[in-house]
Amino acid sequence: MRLTGVSSESGWTGLSVTTTLTNPSIRPGLRLPGRVTVTAGPDDVPVRHIRLGLVAQVEPEDPGSPRRLVQYHQVPVAGRFAVPAGRRRAVDFALPLPWETPVTIFGGVPLMSLRTGLRTEVSLDPYLDQGAMVPVFVHPLPTQQHILAALDTLGFVMRQAGLQQGRLPGVEQTLPFYQRLGYWVAPLYAGPITELELIFVTNAAGLEVVLWMDRRLSLAGVTHQSISRFRVWHAGADRRDWVATVDGWLRHAINRHAAAAAHSDWSARITESAHVSRPPDQPVAPGYGLHGTAGGGAGIGGGGGGSSGT
Repeated sequence: MRLTGVSSESGWTGLSVTTTLTNPSIRPGLRLPGRVTVTAGPDDVPVRHIRLGLVAQVEPEDPGSPRRLVQYHQVPVAGRFAVPAGRRRAVDFALPLPWETPVTIFGGVPLMSLRTGLRTEVSLDPYLDQGAMVPVFVHPLPTQQHILAALDTLGFVMRQAGLQQGRLPGVEQTLPFYQRLGYWVAPLYAGPITELELIFVTNAAGLEVVLWMDRRLSLAGVTHQSISRFRVWHAGADRRDWVATVDGWLRHAINRHAAAAAHSDWSARITESAHVSRPPDQPVAPGYGLHGTAGGGAGIGGGGGGSSGT
């Protein structure tokens, strides 16, 4: 599949900009291949530079403010050159995506209203022409895929997906926002909690998994909230029992949440479990970051896919 974004012609030069993606499906950490084609009108056009940027709708920290369009990653792909009158110039690119790029597709279905686009910026001294945005479909990394599938197997139902401006305390984060996936609690875990928010903070070695219990209800003054963090590496992801792993994380986090409750209605522990083949991973200590290196391999989008960590 090839997707193309075409700008309107710049009134004073007649220059038009076309951006084409070879394959708009991609995963975080891979390279997005494509081509920018600039076509001149009746006059020669001097171009200062071409830049590509990833853009998404982000919720501001102030809950009363509207969502806004944020460009969260930008890479130059060409410097100065001239396009002769009536001619065109093509620039091929392979845009590296940040590891924290928000996932917008799961199981072939868009995640609620989440969207990411690729914007082309062509600078013409002293003017700026921005090509139309091209949609980019970001699929989860295998580790993320396993965790999302495990929550689905355990009975959690997604109710919300969004990008929240701001930074998580004690987490190494490179983007100015983080992705929140909100779930209604599965029947097996109902009682101590009503809602769950899942947050991934990813890098080349692995990811931190943040489980945020009843944040929305806490903001409304109904009950309290709690946060538990777990770490997992990309290496060996296909060899884990992910339902058991995620179930262990949930039991640990929910029991901590229940123990912090001020009244007896919330004091019951989760003693029964769908899978108890292994104990939960230990929560990450505050300030602990992920470190490691990544190797290369084929994957969605034509970039490197494998990774390893220590």
